[in-house]
Parts: sequence; structure tokens; C-alpha cells
Amino acid sequence: MTGPSLAGIWGRKAGTVEGFTRYSKAFKQADIIWNEHSLDAWLENPKTFIPNNRMTFRGLQDKAQRHDLIAYLRSVSQEQGPSSDQQAEGMSEGMMSQGRMLNLKALEANNRITSISHCGDTYTVTVQTEEAYEFWEFNLRFKTDGSEDGPVAGHPVIIPASMRGDRVFIIFAAPTEISAFIKSECPQ
Repeated sequence: MTGPSLAGIWGRKAGTVEGFTRYSKAFKQADIIWNEHSLDAWLENPKTFIPNNRMTFRGLQDKAQRHDLIAYLRSVSQEQGPSSDQQAEGMSEGMMSQGRMLNLKALEANNRITSISHCGDTYTVTVQTEEAYEFWEFNLRFKTDGSEDGPVAGHPVIIPASMRGDRVFIIFAAPTEISAFIKSECPQ
């Protein structure tokens, strides 16, 4: 749910899905039409096929797996894949809850952050219910959401990012809020 729709990929120029704005410069400038040969090279090694792209996928080394994936992509492109409009709708619905993007403005008090402090390798996050939670800095992910369902400006929220509860997303309305909101404080 973070990339462009692959519906209709067959025969389409790379980097041209309408409404997807996060293509790398390298990807936008690539003069590639997706077909069996280009998809095979891409899936085998994205970094080599389109140098300087942002794709974190390392590739599929197994030729049979690539062949199966290419056959699937061709099939859904030509037959029953979701339309780009349906995929765009799915992207806006997001990954947060049962196919629907969480309305971060509507979260309960236990998700609304009142303060964040940092000491050593630990962040302490306090919510409106006055509960404070400590997280190892590596388990905290700072994110922004400027959409209409994003948090109210100046009022970040916290949501779980793992089933064990040891990792969370802290979501701000804009990047400029992050540093201003976090205080460097160590308990004495």
C-alpha cells in the first residue's frame, strides 16, 4: 500500500501511474516499458536495472519465482486487476485498520500525546490520560500525515506499530513539528 498500483502495468511506461507522486527522479526519467524482459531484469535487481531509484526491494534471485510473478502481473493487467482509480482509493484508505486509513483526529485520549521527552536512548511519551510510556529510541518511528485524516496541527498521536506493543508510530501533522515538540530532559 505504499507504492503505485500495479494494475495495468503490462505495456505501461515506468514511473507514470497517475496520482502517485513519490517516484524517484531516476524512475521518472527511465525510458522503460514494462514487459516480460524489463520486469524480469527489474525483479532480479532493481538497483542495477534503474540506478539511483528509491526502491528498497532487493530483488528476486530465483528465476522461477520471477517468472511466476511476471505471469501474475500480466494476468491481472490484462484481465481482472483493480483499476488505477480503485488502487488510488485503496492507497488513500491505507493500511492502518481493516482497509481504512485511521482518522487520526478522532483518536481517543490514550492516543493523543501531550509531551515527548528524550534522555539517552529512551523516549518518554505522555498521553492525555496522563499515562507515560518509555520506548527505546530504535523502536519509535516518527511520521507525518498532512492529509485531512492526519492529526491536528501541534497535537501528535501515537499508534501501535507491532503486535508486542514495543514499537509505535508517533505521527505529527507536519515535519516542522517534530523537533519543536520533543524536549531533551532526563529525570533527576
